[in-house]
Amino acid sequence: MNRRFSLFVALAFLMTATLTLGAHQGASAAGGAISGAVVFKGTAPAPKKLKVTKDKRRCDKSPKFDQSLVVKDGKLANVIVYISDVKGGKTLEKKAATLDQNGCEYQPHVLAVAAGADVTILNPDKVLHNIHTYSKINKPMNRAQPKFKKKLKVKFDKPEIMEVKCDVHGWMSGWIFVAGNPYYSVTGADGAFSIADLPAGKYKVEIWHEKLGTQTKEVEVKAGETAKLDIEFAG
Repeated sequence: MNRRFSLFVALAFLMTATLTLGAHQGASAAGGAISGAVVFKGTAPAPKKLKVTKDKRRCDKSPKFDQSLVVKDGKLANVIVYISDVKGGKTLEKKAATLDQNGCEYQPHVLAVAAGADVTILNPDKVLHNIHTYSKINKPMNRAQPKFKKKLKVKFDKPEIMEVKCDVHGWMSGWIFVAGNPYYSVTGADGAFSIADLPAGKYKVEIWHEKLGTQTKEVEVKAGETAKLDIEFAG
């Protein structure tokens, strides 16, 4: 009797696991994706070299260039691509993110982080930094990070794109994108982006660049398919 009962329990567990797996696979198969690249039209200006005016021993170990317009082989980096009107879909994962100030420059130049997630700001430079956010929705932050404070943890609770600067080192400039849903991407040097697991439907895609402005595109996502979207910014 005990052996039969154990066998029944094992079969029931196996059936439940199979049904659960099938449900997850079905949800994934029902979703679609958007992918493409952001292209810069025209001749990109030569990168502007930044002048290091303070703490040169730590900050001037390597040349620094303006990151506000980074173009390589006609592809545009540091572009935020996100869905502004999604309803439903997967839950936003509050994954921790890191903003590094190594060499007296922000890395990455555009940081994407989920609203409410921990952001660790690193200071390995052994000099004083000052993190100053120019936010309009979240509470602005203006905090000193002395050389002995190698890590500083902060949070941003509301979706927003905000500039961040260092008041001590005037050439330091970057951006923080606080995401309100999981459907976003930031282009790298190849200009590519990809947004996966979107429920089937029509969406507004917002495309933001700090110097070239914002575009809005409408895209239809079909279940199990990838909608192609190539974006062009004129120089």
